[in-house]
This record gives sequence, C-alpha cells and structure tokens, in this order.
Amino acid sequence: MSDEKKPKRRQQVFTLLVEVGRKDGDGLPENATGAALLCYASGVDEAEAVRETVAILKQAELAPLDVTGYGTPEERAAQGHEIEAEERELMARALAENAVIVAQMTPFFSED
Repeated sequence: MSDEKKPKRRQQVFTLLVEVGRKDGDGLPENATGAALLCYASGVDEAEAVRETVAILKQAELAPLDVTGYGTPEERAAQGHEIEAEERELMARALAENAVIVAQMTPFFSED
C-alpha cells in the first residue's frame, strides 16, 4: 500500500435546471402539473452535484424527472452567459456550505 494520498479534488458549484413532476406532499400549487427548479449545487464534478441535488429533492418530497447541467460559473461565462451579482452570491453560498440552493421555482400548469 502506498502512503501517498490521492490529490483532493476541489469542490465546484454547478448550475442545474431540474424538472419535477407531481407527488403527494410536494408543496407545489394544487393545480400545477410540475415545476422547473433552478439550483446551484456543489460537487467535485457535475455528476456528483446532480446526484446530491436529486437526493435532496427526493427528501423534500419532490419527484425529479430530468436534470440539465449548465456547468460551473467559468464554463457559463465562456458560453456567453451573464451572471448577475445575486446569482454569484447564491453560488458562493452553495460552495461555502457544500449545499444545494434552490434559487427559483417555476410551476407548470396545464392549459386545459
């Protein structure tokens, strides 16, 4: 066995858009069909951030259906995304607290 430790991978923050469906006790408006959640999640890579986000949303009685990753702030900036100061503060908080921050929730409604 080697006494050398693997280099510790640095935590980063990722922007994720999570689509959720309906589930009893989910707290969504009564006539909503689901919602989109804009989340900032920390992880050593995007896959870990997605796993942690899905696990936390399930604990919160939500039903995650799909996750779209938009990368780190650096990756987003390279793609031309403008990141407001408030958004950067939430990202910094997610990183500092090793947490998942739900920044915005937009319910979906059927047009029936």
